[in-house]
Amino acid sequence: MKTRKSWMNIWSLLVLASLLLAACAPAVTPTAAPAAPVATEVPAAAPTEAPAPTAAPAPTDAPTAAPAVAGSTQTGNLVLLDWSGYELPEFWKQFASQYPNVKVDYSFLSESAEAYAKLQSGFYADLVHPCSNYWKIMVDEGLVQPIDTSKLSHWKDINQSLAKQGEFNGKQYWIPWDWGFESILVRKDLVKTVPTSWNDLWNPEYKGHIALYDSGESAHVIAALALGLDPWATTPEQDAQIKQKLLDLMPNVLTIWSSQTDLDQQLASGDVWVAANAWNASYIKLLGDGVKVEYIDPKEGRAGYLCGFAVPTKSKNPDLAVAMIDAYLAPDAQAYLANEYGYGIVNNAANSLVKPETMKLLALDDQNIISRTIFYKFITAAQRQAWTDVWSEVKTSK
Repeated sequence: MKTRKSWMNIWSLLVLASLLLAACAPAVTPTAAPAAPVATEVPAAAPTEAPAPTAAPAPTDAPTAAPAVAGSTQTGNLVLLDWSGYELPEFWKQFASQYPNVKVDYSFLSESAEAYAKLQSGFYADLVHPCSNYWKIMVDEGLVQPIDTSKLSHWKDINQSLAKQGEFNGKQYWIPWDWGFESILVRKDLVKTVPTSWNDLWNPEYKGHIALYDSGESAHVIAALALGLDPWATTPEQDAQIKQKLLDLMPNVLTIWSSQTDLDQQLASGDVWVAANAWNASYIKLLGDGVKVEYIDPKEGRAGYLCGFAVPTKSKNPDLAVAMIDAYLAPDAQAYLANEYGYGIVNNAANSLVKPETMKLLALDDQNIISRTIFYKFITAAQRQAWTDVWSEVKTSK
C-alpha cells in the first residue's frame, strides 16, 4: 500500500509558493484548490505491506498569526509524526499564537502501519496520527497515553459517536480528526448500468474496466459486503467464499491501483469505468475537472476510514501535544480541512464554515451519515496476514 497523502507534498510546495507571492500582492481569501486536496492518498484499510522508511523530521516554522492572548514564553520542540500536508499553517494557527517560541518538527508517515512500527522501534514523537484500525493495538501495547479531554477547549463540540471510537478501557486515548469514504466511483457517461451495490462490481458489463485498490483488507471487505457478510467476523468457510468471490471478479479488472493520482487519470481518460474503494477526494477532484462521475452510496453502505491524534507514552511534552490537538480541532482548521481537502470533520461547530456545496456533495449535512458508514475496524495480526495472503494469490491469478 502506498502513501496516504503523497500528493500533499506537491500541495505544500504550492502553498509555500502562494505565500511568497502574497508578500507582494493583496491578500486574498483561500479558495478550494482543484488538484491538491482532491488528489489525496487516503488508505482507509489497514496497510498490508511493510512500512517504508521516512525522512528525518522536517522543521516547520510557526505560522504567523496575531495572538488573541499574550503568547507563552515556553520554548522547545514539538515533534509530530503525521501525514504530509497536515503541517500546513492553516491547521495550527491557534497553537502558533499560544506558543510562538516552540519549534514544531514534522516527520511524515506513508501509512498507519508505519506509525505503529516507528513507535514500537522507539522513534520519538509527541503526537502521532494513524487511522483507527491501528488504534487498539497501539493502546494494548502501551505505545500511547490517555488524554485529559478537559484540556481541549473544543471537545464539547466534537461528534461523540466518532469520539467514542477513540475510547478504550473507559479512557480517551485517541482524538478523531479526519474521516472519509471508500466507495464506488463510476463514469456514468460510459456505463449502461450505474451500480447501486458492491455486488454490482461483478456485472459482466464492466469487464476489463474496473480498478481495484491494492489492499488485502479492502478486497476482503468489499467481497464480504457483496456476499452479505460481516467483514470482521467471518468464519474460515466464509473466508473461502470471499477468496472465490475475488477470483471471480478478476476478469472485470483492468488495473489494481495504489496511487490516487493514477486512478484519477485512468478515470478521466475513460480507461477505467468503475473504481472500487475510491476516496471522496477523487470524486471532488474529477468533478472539478469536469469529468462525469457519480459517487455511489451502495445499498450495503459506504466503507469509511477515521484517523486521529494520540500522545505517545514517551512524549516529553504531553501538555504541548494536547494544545496542538486542540488547535487542529479549532473550527477554522476543521473548515479548512473540509473545504480544501473534501474530508469529513469532527467539530460540529465548524459545519457553518464549510461550503454548502461541500456539505451536500459528501452528505456531511446528513445527521445519519456516520451511523450509515461502515468504518474499518481493528483486526488481528493473524487476520491481516491471512487477508494479505489471499489478496496476493488473487492478484497473481489475473
